[in-house]
Amino acid sequence: MNFNRCCVLTLLLACTGNNGIKAAERPNILFIFSDDQNYNTLSCYPESPDWVQTPHIDSLAEQGVRFERTYLGAWCMPSRASFLTGRLQHGVQSMRMVGKYPGSEYDPEQCRFWPSVLKGNGYHTAHIGKWHTGIDTGNGRDWDHQIVWNRPAHPDNAGNYFYDQIVTFNGKDRRVEGYSTDNYTDWAIDYIEGENRDLEKPWYLWLCYGAIHGPTTPAERHDGELKGKESDVPADIFGPWPDKPQYLEKTSSWQEGPDGKAYRQKKKLKKSNFNTNTAGQGYQDWVQQYNECVMAIDEGVGRVIETLRHTGQLENTLIVYAADQGFALGQHGMNNKVAPYDAAVASPLIVSHPATLPKGKVCSHPVNAPDVVRFFCTTAGVEVPWRTDGRDIRPLLTDPENAKWDRPMIMTHTGRRYGSDTDSQPDTEALYQVGNIPWYVLLRDGKYKYVRYLVEGEVEELYDLEADPEELSNLAIEEASLPLLGVLRQKAVDELRRTHAGFVDTMPQTAAMKKGG
Repeated sequence: MNFNRCCVLTLLLACTGNNGIKAAERPNILFIFSDDQNYNTLSCYPESPDWVQTPHIDSLAEQGVRFERTYLGAWCMPSRASFLTGRLQHGVQSMRMVGKYPGSEYDPEQCRFWPSVLKGNGYHTAHIGKWHTGIDTGNGRDWDHQIVWNRPAHPDNAGNYFYDQIVTFNGKDRRVEGYSTDNYTDWAIDYIEGENRDLEKPWYLWLCYGAIHGPTTPAERHDGELKGKESDVPADIFGPWPDKPQYLEKTSSWQEGPDGKAYRQKKKLKKSNFNTNTAGQGYQDWVQQYNECVMAIDEGVGRVIETLRHTGQLENTLIVYAADQGFALGQHGMNNKVAPYDAAVASPLIVSHPATLPKGKVCSHPVNAPDVVRFFCTTAGVEVPWRTDGRDIRPLLTDPENAKWDRPMIMTHTGRRYGSDTDSQPDTEALYQVGNIPWYVLLRDGKYKYVRYLVEGEVEELYDLEADPEELSNLAIEEASLPLLGVLRQKAVDELRRTHAGFVDTMPQTAAMKKGG
């Protein structure tokens, strides 16, 4: 950083921003977002294998608050749509899939993105990395600066998660070389150092990595670095799953070889015909490769933190690290996201701002994407001029261990439909459109997780996550759970009404309800 920039940043501390809030009270906001990241790939999470090391992301947890479980969305696009609008998937109006996947569109008059509110209230806004929410990226309207890999606009390039990407630099397309995680980090550092931004304004940067999404490809420098490291194989990787929903038979992704080990399925093979060359990658090799892909993200986070430090901006920057959702690594037989199990959808979430938040704390209360958006807006001193579904999580951050928070948390999965398009029950094909997993409502209330599928006669799910964190024992099938099940059903309905879900009064009956339970 040159001398003039240092002077400008020093003077900013004495300036007054919008809404009567001093610039010193309007921090920069850095939102780092990974893709398909299971929380146990971070060494600050106790579920991680002891050989996992992510020192730079861990440093954010040491300097802030780590959330045990966070539910931001079921898959890539609705998670991002929730973060951009402050609404759950069923409240995001006019968002639709069009043309070749992942083509999508929305009406910016009906579907407004809250970074535009920051932009109109004294913040300089930037987005760098993966874009997955409509061909229109909001460049100039929502973002002052934007370098994005726009998947909806370039569907033929949409699989190039790590190399040979078509990247749009403030509206102009360019094919770029290099490893995408490193590229995004480089461009973020340029922005933080003052390139392409107004030095007289606080800034908001959404840095969206495409890793770990498939084809899960580590940087060349990390390829093979974790070879030989072993993880515990999930207890229910092979099934059967008699007390769980029927769709798990279709989402099963692992097969037991004659050696007793787990292999990723290419096709179902009888053990007598089993051949590891046709069965696919072994479980341990896959988990190693998956974690190797995290290493460049962690290095990038470290480089960004160091840039904030040497430019004098670290103390006045709120840093949030999260992923769009999790990714099941064999749990419940899956190798995917979307399903309502913690391994598949629960995201890491770490919030660090040493100037205002405690250090090294852990929050056990689950939150969702609209909750985080509400916190961002409160921190920036702005009010979004439309209805949002979130609740400000600042009480959880200021005193995570003692905060009184008796609010249930809700997340919905409605496939590839959004907003009013979710009001009516779809046919079977649309219901299972994403990963063979049907629409559902997920509710967290204290230690309990309740799941209701929008499938006629399907089993509900109920887990005590303190006693059964791996979600192996479905309490919903037990008669003793019927009173609790009734309470949680009603809380789910109440939350659906609060968030204006059009399908709340037409949800099909579950298996237990049909039996009179």
